[in-house]
Amino acid sequence: MSDRMTVEVWLYGPVSRYGKEIDQDLVQDRRVEASYGQLHLRLREGSTVTDLLEHLKLPPEEKGITFINGNLAAMPGVDTDRDVELHDGDRVGISHRRSMWPFQYRFGASLDETLRDSFRERKDRGIHHAYTEPDE
Repeated sequence: MSDRMTVEVWLYGPVSRYGKEIDQDLVQDRRVEASYGQLHLRLREGSTVTDLLEHLKLPPEEKGITFINGNLAAMPGVDTDRDVELHDGDRVGISHRRSMWPFQYRFGASLDETLRDSFRERKDRGIHHAYTEPDE
C-alpha cells in the first residue's frame, strides 16, 4: 500500500509558470508567461490544497479561483479550499487572482461543500467585488 497519491493540476494564466520547466531567471523577470500548465503530481496521502500550493511554491496571494473535480472550491476573498483534503485521482484547477471567471461557469457552477457552507454563513452570501474586502 502506497502512502503517495497522484493529483492532476491545471494552472491557468500567470500562475502557469509554477507548472512549467522553463528558465527561472526569465520567469522572475516576467519575460515568460504561458497560458496554462498541466502537471501530474505525486503527493503524500492526506495532502491539502495548502500542501499543494507549498509543493508548487505558488504564493497564496496569487491564487484566485480554484476548482476541485469540477466544483468551485474557492474564489478571491473566499479562500475556503486551503484545508480541503485531496485524494488520489483528484483534478485541481487554479487560476491567477486576476483571471477572468471561466466562461462555462458564468451562469452557475457546482460548489464544493465547504464553499457552499461558507456562503450560507456569510452576511454578504459571498457576493462582493473581487478586488475589495467583503463586509464581515
